[in-house]
Amino acid sequence: MKNLSNSSLGNLMVSLPPFSEQQRIVAILDEAFDGIATAKANTEKNLQNARTLFESQLQSIFNRRDASWVHTGRPLSELCDLIVDCEHKTAPTQEEGIPSIRTPNIGKGVLLLDGVYRVSEETYRLWTRRAEPLPGDLILAREAPAGNVAVIPENTKVCLGQRTVLIRPDRRVFEPEFLALALLQPTMQQKLLDHSRGATVQHVNMKDIRALDLGATPPLSEQRDIVSAVALASQATQRLESIYQQKLAALAELKKSLLHQAFSGAL
Repeated sequence: MKNLSNSSLGNLMVSLPPFSEQQRIVAILDEAFDGIATAKANTEKNLQNARTLFESQLQSIFNRRDASWVHTGRPLSELCDLIVDCEHKTAPTQEEGIPSIRTPNIGKGVLLLDGVYRVSEETYRLWTRRAEPLPGDLILAREAPAGNVAVIPENTKVCLGQRTVLIRPDRRVFEPEFLALALLQPTMQQKLLDHSRGATVQHVNMKDIRALDLGATPPLSEQRDIVSAVALASQATQRLESIYQQKLAALAELKKSLLHQAFSGAL
């Protein structure tokens, strides 16, 4: 292993500006870093506000129920064709192959496939013995982040990773995207997590998922209208989030640039 000896470090030559110049540089950096810290805090707050606004809009849709919404009084397990738990062991992965959906790959309604782990056809067959995930099925995260749920898009083949649940809605009752939204609304998320287990990490139990009461639901035609309206709101939120993430990245680069200038005599 490479290492630095005390003698090597002690003999290192360091160029220093005069003390007055050091004071000038520190004063400039202090003021600049204070401004950057304030801008970063404001941007992070705006980013959180954008996400909260979307959740508020989603909740308001489910609060505006009318007479067309019907409460069946049946648990989620009776409104779906199947609810299947994943294998409780880690699948062997490889560079190429079928995406293995772990909890970090489950977003708010969509799968996040950047950097996804992959498995072989043989592993896929073994890990999907209980049920083969199909387009239109939902995958719910039981942990980290517990409660997130995504819909498998068309022409997509995936394998269930650990701590996930496959939900296949009865298409006579639910549009898959609507069911995902219903599960993501803040009230339903609270219901899912009320009985979560785990001292440090929230964990949703299969029993609670199957017994979940979704309340009243609209007819399929209205579900499709709601999905379209939420998609527009989601696009606007994603644009805002992208702007704020870019600003955070720019602030981090600005800080690096100022430090470089300070120690190269260009500040």
